[in-house]
Amino acid sequence: MNQRPVLRPAASAAVALLTLAGVLTTAHSAQAAANRIRLGSPADVDRAAWNGPAFTMNGAGSVVAASMSRAIDAIGGNSGSLDVVVLAGSAPTSGSRTPECDTVMGLAGVNSCTTWTLTKASDGNNTQVNTDVRKAEFVYFAGGDQCRYTGWKGTALETSVESVVAKGGGSGGGSAGHHINSPVVYDACNGSVTSAEALADPYDSYISFTTGMFDWAHYGGVVNDSHFVTRDRMGRTMAFVARAVEDGLTGGQSAWGVGVEEGGGSLYIDRNGLATLYGEDAYVVLADHRPERAVPGRSLSYSGFKIWHLTPGSTFDFKNRPTCGYYLRSVTNGVPDPNLYNGTPSTCGSRSGTSPTES
Repeated sequence: MNQRPVLRPAASAAVALLTLAGVLTTAHSAQAAANRIRLGSPADVDRAAWNGPAFTMNGAGSVVAASMSRAIDAIGGNSGSLDVVVLAGSAPTSGSRTPECDTVMGLAGVNSCTTWTLTKASDGNNTQVNTDVRKAEFVYFAGGDQCRYTGWKGTALETSVESVVAKGGGSGGGSAGHHINSPVVYDACNGSVTSAEALADPYDSYISFTTGMFDWAHYGGVVNDSHFVTRDRMGRTMAFVARAVEDGLTGGQSAWGVGVEEGGGSLYIDRNGLATLYGEDAYVVLADHRPERAVPGRSLSYSGFKIWHLTPGSTFDFKNRPTCGYYLRSVTNGVPDPNLYNGTPSTCGSRSGTSPTES
């Protein structure tokens, strides 16, 4: 993104020792744009069937061990091991060159973890990249700049990632990697927008979307957002989903925002669309009607956003989406109601499967 880039995290000194002990290989494309580092076994796992898909949606760039372990166990059926590929649009600025794989290699059930740093859209057609991805069982998108990831739309790499999920593997990511895993991607290709800017004009030049890339089962109509509470992004997510409805980006009369907090926040989503939250809070924001006003150059007015506040350990069913358990907040002439991040949820009665529940 053009402003306020999210940097990939550096690994700790202890994790860096794992990197040194691992099996490292590097390979460069003819344009020296793609860089490969592999940890663990040099040979991929050969197995006929996998039990996913499974997904991890993280509020910051780092791998969250708890949710990643659960995804690994689900995909492997609690037996054997699998291969992971990390895709990054830029190299870390300090510390380990493989911070995500350093964490992954410390988890049970992992055969190898390969980090690919791809700095050009054309790297999406790199033969070795696509071979590694297709042989993997989980693809993790690092933090950084989701605009670079949307540049892979229509390349072989998009199809390769989809093939991993289709065979029962998984996908996930943090920060920019969280954004790219929703069907409507706030791509930040023009810059990073704040909540105040987005509410003042939901068609601000910094707001741009990419659609038609990844559309995972049970996760339709979603716009992801990250670093949610710390960077006060509720307002901009409201603008995103209101505009998605107004512009028909989700193909219906509703759009769902999924905002995950940083500091270890992670949604693990199983093959049936059931999400479990780890680490920090998350929010699901529903716009289920057209805005009262969403036009270029004017502030947003929208009555009755439905908001589910998820806390660590709670679940949310994306396959059978709830019709209660939310609180309401509105935006009038660009000014949101107070207390956006907490509210008294509507009562769900005794019906099961209709609200976030404690697991």
